Amino acid sequence: MDLTYIWNSLTYFQAEIALSIVFVLLLLLDLFFKKTKYLLPIVSVIGFAVVGYFIFSTPTSDALIFGTRENPNLGMVVVDNFALFFKIIILLSTTFTVLFSISSKEIVGSGEFHGEYYVLLAGMTLGMFIMVSTVDLLLMYLAIEMVSISSYILAGFTRKVSRSSEASLKYIIFGAVASGTMLYGISILYGIAGSTNIYAINAILSYGNVSTLTMVFAGLLIITGLGFKISMAPFHFWTPDVYEGAPITITGLLSVASKAAGFAILIRFLKISFVDVTATNFQSSSWVIFDFFDWTEIIAILSVLTMTLGNLAALWQDNLKRMLAYSSIAHAGYMLMGVVIIDNNGLIAVLIYFFIYLFMNLGAFFVLMLISDKIGSEEMDDFNGLGYKAPLLCVSFTIFLISLTGIPPTAGFIGKLYLFSALIQTNWIWLAVVGVINSVISLYYYVRVVRNMFLKESSTGEVQIPLSWLNVALVIILLAPTLILGIYFQPLVEYAQKSVMILGF
Repeated sequence: MDLTYIWNSLTYFQAEIALSIVFVLLLLLDLFFKKTKYLLPIVSVIGFAVVGYFIFSTPTSDALIFGTRENPNLGMVVVDNFALFFKIIILLSTTFTVLFSISSKEIVGSGEFHGEYYVLLAGMTLGMFIMVSTVDLLLMYLAIEMVSISSYILAGFTRKVSRSSEASLKYIIFGAVASGTMLYGISILYGIAGSTNIYAINAILSYGNVSTLTMVFAGLLIITGLGFKISMAPFHFWTPDVYEGAPITITGLLSVASKAAGFAILIRFLKISFVDVTATNFQSSSWVIFDFFDWTEIIAILSVLTMTLGNLAALWQDNLKRMLAYSSIAHAGYMLMGVVIIDNNGLIAVLIYFFIYLFMNLGAFFVLMLISDKIGSEEMDDFNGLGYKAPLLCVSFTIFLISLTGIPPTAGFIGKLYLFSALIQTNWIWLAVVGVINSVISLYYYVRVVRNMFLKESSTGEVQIPLSWLNVALVIILLAPTLILGIYFQPLVEYAQKSVMILGF
């Protein structure tokens, strides 16, 4: 690999380079300007805005980058519209998290460790950017570890809170097991295929004579590791405890950005590795490499298990952070329905759902943060009667919860409509029915919150929840897409259609 080829590759890596500079800048500011730590969120937002500019200005490439001049098809990174879509979701989620953190009692009260928080956020974002672009299993693993190390620390950031330390410890233990399992699967795959590039692996699967059973076993081990990142059952055990113990800002980030990066890498891995490119219509018959092993049934079962366990467990929760954690697990199950069919319609539905999920889920966590910081509790009974004391927050919370349920005219309805439509078009009727039933189940625990806020008498006495102009603006910014996309969603659909084409497929 000569310097010219490296330089040409770097021209497609501008957003990641800019994000690395932001990371270093935040680190230097924290180290040498101790008395100006209030500037860190401002520098973070400005830096993320610059990264956003490079995301849109960097051209997409028809070839893999960071390969070799002799064999560019064995590159490690791809710059396509699919990666671009998920980078936008990740960057928006991280930017909102920084803005939330300005008002977060947990983060502001962290004192001398305030600076490390923003440095870790930038590092975690860089890892997620690499995750959504990589086509090499080794780089995939390294990117996941980069994200994991940052998220382990951020989950236990409020060290003086016992549940935060417990959350971080559980996260590390489960994460280590998942990473080891995934690495073992990668080693088996490399031993058989002789390459960690998923395009090369696809070529060997399509044209080579390999042990199908061993390939399937390796694939399942890798999916286990990725299932941990997206909170897919039965690898979801860490989610409720970590979400409850982590600062609410980090809980929101893990539920959206980390999940988005996990889904992006899962979709790319499955669609490229196990699609038969020799099929005449591989867009609609994506899983035909292994005749005796039906991947669709496995993913469908995991989808049903994930959404059902998430919704049923959420029914019994009195802590709202824990309830939203199980809700996040259920939504991972919904999005897995699109992965089952993995044709263009299924992936378009997943992209639409994720973009909508960004606003409604972050909105729910933000409102929860604002209220819990003032009343000192996240318990559902302590929200009794708040609807008349903080009408803007409680009405907004209600809209976000209704959207998470999938009730029109909110954007959540459009997301589920496209998912269920894609399933029906491909004759997955029973899976669509299970999804609808689970949506009905979720209505119970969401409405339970609304009932407490508006139909029960207050148990907290006179409570005042003053809002800064920034908090009001953020609530409105998150609320607007949740409502507008429920009525006017065509631009989002068109953008998802452009973004669904993975390079070469």
